[in-house]
Amino acid sequence: MPARNSSCLSRRHFLAGQGFGLAGLAIASLLRQDGLLAAPPKPKPALEKPTFDLLLKATPKAPQATAMISLFMQGGPSHIDMFDPKPEINKRHMTKFDGDIKYDNAAESSAKLYGCPWKFEPRGECGMELSELLPCLSDTCDDITLIRSMQTGVNNHGQSLYALNTGRITVGRPSLGSWLTYGLGCETQNLPAYVVLSDPGGLPVLGTDMWSNGWLPSLYQGTVVRPKEPRILNLNPPPHLAGAPQDQFLNFLGSMNRQHAAAHPGESDLQARIASYELAARMQSAAKEALDISKETESTHKMYGLDEDATRDYGTRCLIARRLIERGVRYIQIFTSTQQWDHHGGILKSLPAACKKTDKPSAALVKDLKQRGLLDSTLVHWGGEMGRLPVIQNEKNIGRDHNTYGFSMWLAGGGVKEGHIHGATDEFGHKAVQDVVNHFDYHATLLHLFGFGTDDLAFTRPTGPETLLAGNTGRIVKEILKRG
Repeated sequence: MPARNSSCLSRRHFLAGQGFGLAGLAIASLLRQDGLLAAPPKPKPALEKPTFDLLLKATPKAPQATAMISLFMQGGPSHIDMFDPKPEINKRHMTKFDGDIKYDNAAESSAKLYGCPWKFEPRGECGMELSELLPCLSDTCDDITLIRSMQTGVNNHGQSLYALNTGRITVGRPSLGSWLTYGLGCETQNLPAYVVLSDPGGLPVLGTDMWSNGWLPSLYQGTVVRPKEPRILNLNPPPHLAGAPQDQFLNFLGSMNRQHAAAHPGESDLQARIASYELAARMQSAAKEALDISKETESTHKMYGLDEDATRDYGTRCLIARRLIERGVRYIQIFTSTQQWDHHGGILKSLPAACKKTDKPSAALVKDLKQRGLLDSTLVHWGGEMGRLPVIQNEKNIGRDHNTYGFSMWLAGGGVKEGHIHGATDEFGHKAVQDVVNHFDYHATLLHLFGFGTDDLAFTRPTGPETLLAGNTGRIVKEILKRG
């Protein structure tokens, strides 16, 4: 078709063109403001209620990680005494700090700087500076990425725990493990997809909120494995039901459950309850075998510290985590005891004790996964909800107060770089100032490693779709990734 000569344009053509141009857009905007423009059509409701399961699911992009172990150090490990050397604090030890500090406990607060009592040295081929409190991690630092610029900015345990574990500082949202099992399913149907290994010293500050499914279907809630034997109660059937009688009973029960479920389609709590009964039956053999560490070699036991009183408990749970990963469990959380790292006072004794308990088993887990070819696909996280301040709290029994404005954690495997340091705090270790990583960025990066964009993993509620990032913008921290 030949091009139209502009000199031949009529007044009618000109007005018609303007109607479809900027003037048309302006009119449409004004009509929308006045409520005179037809609203966009609402999405049609689903004809059937959705069903939920833990079958293996494909991701939008190829994942770099397929499983995760979170070693959660609840209470707030002191980054400036373990991971983030600050010579300026030592140089100005016991002098007044003139900067702006937000205290959690103002009654015991002090403005006196407190230098690190423990020596830092370059470790491994990468030269990562770590404290003498972490001798075993120092031997493994060439396998980790150390993030020195974490930040949540909410100075209480509960809010910061919620931020790192659920995406927001408020109660009621699904935990990270629930999101991942909802989006990925599980590679085994004989063990729980999401396992929590709790500490004999007690539950975390927020209790079961840390592994709650929130408003996701209850199928995606974490399953707690007890810290002492029997680690899972009631796995063995009564003697009179063992064998064929139990098989017949379970077959009959399964038939009734299927009929009941068919009569109540889309009832997610009912589906979850039926699935949990069926899983419990399959776990009678699978779980006992997975939790039995007696067949592990003596050298493995020693590597995890099972021959030492200080490390036996935590080492056992780390070893169990490796066995669960081998058997297809998707997400595992190992918690330390309540406030083990919350050193408001007595830090000179309590911090070395906390490090002694966890350092050897944590490093052994990374080493063991690597030698078994599992580290490339398993993301290991170590960290708490905050760090500590550079000034003294409680001068009579020296400690450090909360600091959520700059702290450290490390990651290993699952697509992250090896022997790498990311970000920095200021010269006093108080605030993250370079390449800051907040909880939104952390979660966006985790989703990316598992093959999701930030909006790909969503759950539709009556109020609309919900995501882990809760509507916040998170940056994928590509600087810590092996590949973008």
